[in-house]
Amino acid sequence: MSIPKSRPTNSNPDTPPRPGHYFDREPEVASRPRVVRLRVDSIDLELQADRGVFGSKGVDLGTLTLLKEAPAPPASGEILDLGCGYGPIAITLALRSPRARVWAVDINERALELARLNAAAAKAANVVVAKPEEVPAELRFDAIYSNPPVRVGKGPLHELLMTWLPRLNPGASAYLVVQRNLGADSLATWLEGQGLPVTRLKAKKGYRVLGVKGPSGLSATSP
Repeated sequence: MSIPKSRPTNSNPDTPPRPGHYFDREPEVASRPRVVRLRVDSIDLELQADRGVFGSKGVDLGTLTLLKEAPAPPASGEILDLGCGYGPIAITLALRSPRARVWAVDINERALELARLNAAAAKAANVVVAKPEEVPAELRFDAIYSNPPVRVGKGPLHELLMTWLPRLNPGASAYLVVQRNLGADSLATWLEGQGLPVTRLKAKKGYRVLGVKGPSGLSATSP
């Protein structure tokens, strides 16, 4: 559930996208597997990707920006990759913090299967690949990382974030990467309006990395 940079549709995040893309549970497009390369610091992996999954032609620049510019993950505890796709964020976090448990969450069945395969190939045994409803309701996270799906439209995006951000532990943060021309600043303003402290951590190559502190006095809704 990340931003489909190469998608030839309306770039306005207020306009809901047409069906049949990466945020469907079962992609309508025919499978066409391919291998993409993930290179971040000392990590150099070949990952299995496919049509109907975000970043199928290569690891997205926003994802790479998040992995390079966001703070390092906690050494232990529970970490969430919200919208994992085929797993580049979750696997990187898991390899960086082998004593942590990393939840790779998505609704796309094809993406989830690829994430499982890629985590196993990378020997990232601490990755748990799951649908949103499979994550225990009582679980709270020590960090959240996400390249969120801004093209689903503001309403669904806001609902998604307010489902998961309240599940941060006290003092924990979420790190989001969003294209500036797709509403990074307006999203930061909206989050602040929900009572969530936001820090603009980095602006690079057309993206902003936002740090969002866990909410106080807000309750999570069911995924």
